[in-house]
Amino acid sequence: MALFGNAHAIDPAQAQQDYARLLGQGEQVHAAYLLIRDTIFFTDRRLVLVDKQGITGKKVEYHSIPYKSITHFAVETAGTFDLDAELKIWISGSQLPVQKTFTKGVDIYEVQAILTQFVAR
Repeated sequence: MALFGNAHAIDPAQAQQDYARLLGQGEQVHAAYLLIRDTIFFTDRRLVLVDKQGITGKKVEYHSIPYKSITHFAVETAGTFDLDAELKIWISGSQLPVQKTFTKGVDIYEVQAILTQFVAR
């Protein structure tokens, strides 16, 4: 599953409210990023990918990835000519990584630190 797009940070409290129906009892959103149409957010239990589909975006697919399923991940920082940073996440049972592209307005090191905090438990 490869998902692409430019992202920027959104308020975790807003994501908590917007996606409350997806969250388990007591589950907390720690960080969230809005892509052009999609959203990625990190809770204290899992990584959630919100994939809006179709022309209107009314059809939505939700991917829930428990942190224990993440086998490894990589970040690629922005360069001189390539201004976007990338996050790649490999999930057990899948050969291809989930890929997210972040604009230079997002601190990719912060994203890596959040993921490290939960995956390294």
